[in-house]
Amino acid sequence: MGRKGERGYLKRKPAPKMWPIHRKEAVWTVMPKPGPHSISLSLPLILIVRDMLKFAKTAKEAKNIISQGKMMVDGKVRRDERFLVGSMDVISIVDAEKSYRVLPSGKGLVLHPIDPDEASFKLCRIENKHVVKGGHVHLDLHDGASYRIKVSNPQNPEEDTYQTLDVLKLSVPDRELLGHTKLSIGAPAIVIGGKNMGKYGKVVTIEKKPSKKRRDLLVTIEDKNGDQFQTILDFVFILGDTEPSISLPEVD
Repeated sequence: MGRKGERGYLKRKPAPKMWPIHRKEAVWTVMPKPGPHSISLSLPLILIVRDMLKFAKTAKEAKNIISQGKMMVDGKVRRDERFLVGSMDVISIVDAEKSYRVLPSGKGLVLHPIDPDEASFKLCRIENKHVVKGGHVHLDLHDGASYRIKVSNPQNPEEDTYQTLDVLKLSVPDRELLGHTKLSIGAPAIVIGGKNMGKYGKVVTIEKKPSKKRRDLLVTIEDKNGDQFQTILDFVFILGDTEPSISLPEVD
């Protein structure tokens, strides 16, 4: 008889490369629970508590901390140590009164300390959009959630201004719409994938090729030192209109 249900184990060697674990000191690691982010682009909460924040020395200690409701993700208490946390998520430690934003870097995902005001919102990229019953626009976001925009006429360009790869600024945990940033030349952006992952700057040019898929178009980004690099549109995450709406770590 075949196996039923999800697999409850994962070896360290085939685990995602961005996970902050030693590959040879043990055989097994935590099997994450299916969640809002893909396994390859996220971290289980237990690894954040034990390996990144160093609040525990063992998985058992980290599990106890999480089960006591001391960890919040996007303003909500998460008690499952296998819950997946990904880019732009806001992590708050109740007892320590500290907050972090999960950001991409050249070595994977990092925790960037933020103040209480910045911990009150997160940025979500629009991955897909479609019109639902009633004529309203339904937006699928990068964190697995969705957002519905109520418009009287979705075919009217003046009302339906939301496009894929644009970014919404949402409050946490209420998820109220605080702002909308369009993907455009001159906008600040951070790279969320590829060899330039973690680098950020302003969008200089966007390739125009009708025969090419939009997400595969080449984008040129210029950093604060004036150096330019290229990536594809699918790896670009817009951070604001002219200036980043979030604080960013220094890039080497």
